[in-house]
Amino acid sequence: MRRAPFCANISKAAAMDETENDQSRTPALRQAGMTQLVPIISSPTLPAIVTAAGASAQIRFLEFFAASIRNTHTRRAYARAVGEFLAWCESRGVPSIAAVQPLHVAAYIEALSKARSAPTAKLRLAAIRRLFDWLVVGQVMAHNPASSVRGPSHIVKRGKTPVLAPEETRQLLDSIDASTHQRRRACATAP
Repeated sequence: MRRAPFCANISKAAAMDETENDQSRTPALRQAGMTQLVPIISSPTLPAIVTAAGASAQIRFLEFFAASIRNTHTRRAYARAVGEFLAWCESRGVPSIAAVQPLHVAAYIEALSKARSAPTAKLRLAAIRRLFDWLVVGQVMAHNPASSVRGPSHIVKRGKTPVLAPEETRQLLDSIDASTHQRRRACATAP
């Protein structure tokens, strides 16, 4: 899977200042009268599958990363996940983001599950679900094609925190000096 070209530009969009000329903003933002409010990346950096869906989809797509995700690391991870998914869709001939169906999402997650770890596939699915939720709320799409797709199961059988065995616990408690009243009380209340 290749990294989408717009992923790196998501961070740059937040860093642009208002002194840049109007040509660097998308035509959709200019049309909506938002050029003075939001400095934003140019439309050629957006995936073709998003630009094919129209101006409202472009605005809503950019708002997803700019307005709905506060954490920089989450924004970067979601941009990478969404970019890879959209590149995958484009390579499969999906004409626009509005044409994505549950079958596309399921096939992508299935292929991703075979190539990458289950937690990676689950993170990518979460990013895709959240993007499509955002597009549904913005009335770009009628339904979320990722909502019915199940991610791979991932069960952690052993936690990262080590747990003492009962005999190790007893050995630890027996090593405590019980010469004072407080230490005797601590030992008496221990299992």
